[in-house]
Amino acid sequence: MKVALVAAECAPFAKTGGLGDVVGALAAALVRAGVDVRVILPCYRAIARPDGDWPVIAALTDGVVREATLPSGVTVWLLDRPDLFDRPGFYQDAEGHDFADNAIRFGWFGKRAAEIVSGGHSVQGWKADVVHAHDWHAGLVPLWLGFKTGSPPTVQTIHNLAFQGCFPSDTVASLGLPPASYQADGAEFYGRLSFLKAGLYYSDAITTVSEGYAEEITTTEFGFGMEGLLQARREDLSGIRNGIDTQEWNPATDRWIAQAYDRDHLNGKAVNKRVLQEALGLCADAAAPLCGMVSRMTWQKGTDIVIETAERLIGAGAQLVLLGNGERPLEQAAVALAARHPAAVAVRIGFDERLAHKIEAGADIFLMPSRFEPCGLNQMYSQRYGTPPVARATGGLRDTIAAYDDTASLGSATGFLFYEDHAESLWGALEGALALYRRKESWVRLQRNGMDRDFGWHESASRYLALYRRVAARKKESGHLAEHAVRQR
Repeated sequence: MKVALVAAECAPFAKTGGLGDVVGALAAALVRAGVDVRVILPCYRAIARPDGDWPVIAALTDGVVREATLPSGVTVWLLDRPDLFDRPGFYQDAEGHDFADNAIRFGWFGKRAAEIVSGGHSVQGWKADVVHAHDWHAGLVPLWLGFKTGSPPTVQTIHNLAFQGCFPSDTVASLGLPPASYQADGAEFYGRLSFLKAGLYYSDAITTVSEGYAEEITTTEFGFGMEGLLQARREDLSGIRNGIDTQEWNPATDRWIAQAYDRDHLNGKAVNKRVLQEALGLCADAAAPLCGMVSRMTWQKGTDIVIETAERLIGAGAQLVLLGNGERPLEQAAVALAARHPAAVAVRIGFDERLAHKIEAGADIFLMPSRFEPCGLNQMYSQRYGTPPVARATGGLRDTIAAYDDTASLGSATGFLFYEDHAESLWGALEGALALYRRKESWVRLQRNGMDRDFGWHESASRYLALYRRVAARKKESGHLAEHAVRQR
């Protein structure tokens, strides 16, 4: 089977968050399962080779296709148009503002990707059997293929429904979209063009990244105005949990941590904790529970309630490390908190992959108080690193964390869940975690429970492959029925 994954990110070439990790890891897992995969990606400046440009393998009407290879061996086709993508950043400028021409950039990308996967612009004679579009940036691919006879079936994945790619209505004409596509039964969304809605309406199947989130997005609370469409397409909607790269995220082999360890040799965590404390200027206190958080600093991620809870956390003798960036007021509040408590709180604004690994290995508790979370990856990394998560019971967090209940035995518990999106609820879960942390034998049991979980991609990739086969068979059958109807007429 030939499968094209069309996305704006793919690690390690282009990554701002979980989308890049997922596309890169899923592609590698599909190749291991015997699938002929092409990842189709914009040719950003950041993807430049140190020894020159990636080779050109095909010409487009207004650009070229370059071929690259991921470290995993997966083939990537880079759609290169310098006036659109040869700039710093992927979606935003250095000040954090969206590029004014994002509709043109990703509109062009979606149209050319659709031409390539359907054989309209032949690249090495390759044509996809199934096209898998990821998030709003690729949402026009199902639209274009939906208006083309004989095109391959499409799957649209929602990584985060809050990001919908909405643009003014005159974008329809500037992108040359079929006028019939801009209506309520199509890509129109409250008077604007939505790239994501285009993908949801015209795709043959819809997935999102956890079973829990697939349920939540059909509700008013989490549907962001698209719950009606998703309810109407409920039979075509499924949740397939993301996996994690178990080679990249493995405390026994992690090249970025101070000392490797595994479930049977947990003393290595103490070494990583001390090194992290010293590197960040915290008091090197082995007894102080160290809480870590690696996240975008946004309302969605609950950064505000972590900051609100921090004084009580410090008063209980714990420490806090925050890594990430996002909304400027939250960044400023986090920096101010660290300034008030330099021995107990460390904040690093930005993203640092190495430090993210060091926090997973050195922290005792990992915080994920998201108000909504389609899947989440760090809670799975944390369990693998023996760092029990404290998280809100939403979306993929609820699906992947076995909650500890202090009224029962540890059983298979791997972390702590809370249910309301405010500081009091978070603090209640943290109190339970801190209490269990002081019971060392029980804490080690909790750590090992998490480290025994398998969050690899094998099962999820198998589910995607089964879905691809179903939509391909359904498309083929519908084509046969259409041909039969023509012959009958």
